[in-house]
Amino acid sequence: MTETDLLYTLALQQVPQIGAMSAKKLIQYCGSAEAVFKQKKSHLSKISGIGDFKIKGLYNKAHKIAAEEELKFIKSEGITVHYFKSDTYPEALKHCVDGPILLFQKGKINIKQQPIISIVGTRKITSYGIAFCEKLVETLSPYNPIIVSGFAYGADITAQKAAMKHNLQTIGCLAHGLNQIYPKQHKKYVDQVKAHGGFFTDFWSTDNFDRNNFLKRNRIIAGLSEATIVIESAAKGGSLVTADIAHSYDREVFAVPGRINDSQSVGCNNLIKYQKAHMLTEPLDVPYLLNWQLESDKKQGVQQQLFVELDHEEKMLYNYLKQHHKEHLDIIAIDCKMPSYKVASLLLDMELKGVVRPLPGKCFELC
Repeated sequence: MTETDLLYTLALQQVPQIGAMSAKKLIQYCGSAEAVFKQKKSHLSKISGIGDFKIKGLYNKAHKIAAEEELKFIKSEGITVHYFKSDTYPEALKHCVDGPILLFQKGKINIKQQPIISIVGTRKITSYGIAFCEKLVETLSPYNPIIVSGFAYGADITAQKAAMKHNLQTIGCLAHGLNQIYPKQHKKYVDQVKAHGGFFTDFWSTDNFDRNNFLKRNRIIAGLSEATIVIESAAKGGSLVTADIAHSYDREVFAVPGRINDSQSVGCNNLIKYQKAHMLTEPLDVPYLLNWQLESDKKQGVQQQLFVELDHEEKMLYNYLKQHHKEHLDIIAIDCKMPSYKVASLLLDMELKGVVRPLPGKCFELC
């Protein structure tokens, strides 16, 4: 995006009644943030879900002045900015209705073609939680996942330190602007994290340090990832909020169970009990349930496919999945104009031939 686009998008962020969802509606309607400010008030108020109240403060000149100051900070600090409609904006976050319109980055983050998981948990992590978290990251390291967390005490920093130890990318999602670090004791890890990934935030340098920011930040932790893993949690806590958000995004959630009388395991046990999370008892449960494959396994699968003969209907399903990557059995049947029972039978034959594999929820993809 151009500097002008960024300026007006920052100004739009400053309007008190306009959050990320409303801002996206306005930008989609007008074409750009600049066009929003130049559009007639009477036209904007007619947009579904907007109204006069939300655009009440839109024309306050103070918003553009504040945006100019924040733009100076962004340029002086060399901050990378990801716009929600740009190619650099995290793909998984694009599917979150409340994802930020701007995401600010420090460090060298590369999220292309890599699995991304979030690891969160209590700040008062036990020795059991630390041991499981470190073993989890070590076991998953051959799959080269990106580890996302909140850079906080306890489970967060344990996961991020383990990621760096095994030379994995890690992303710390901050609940404040990039001009500060919380907790201060973690300043010693900042350069290491930037060397192994970096930091994301949607907060400005002028945003007040507020407890509610941590809860707002959790939507980014959940939204970036295909799965959120809760190591330990009390009956209430930010990690449970993150798990609930991930669940609302239809992402996978895992929880490490603990003894029923352990205060730091109550939250995880409840997630499992109320079927909001998979029970995570072994690190390899994660790649199994997420259907991850090692590069060596992928190459072997491709080699096997070269010698497999498919009939006409199987080739039709193969080509369909090649184009759509992953799809539900019933959708495949509708699109390929076949009965569901027929598709189920063909997919079973193709699974036995090592061409397709089943996924949770009656979905299928090529091996």
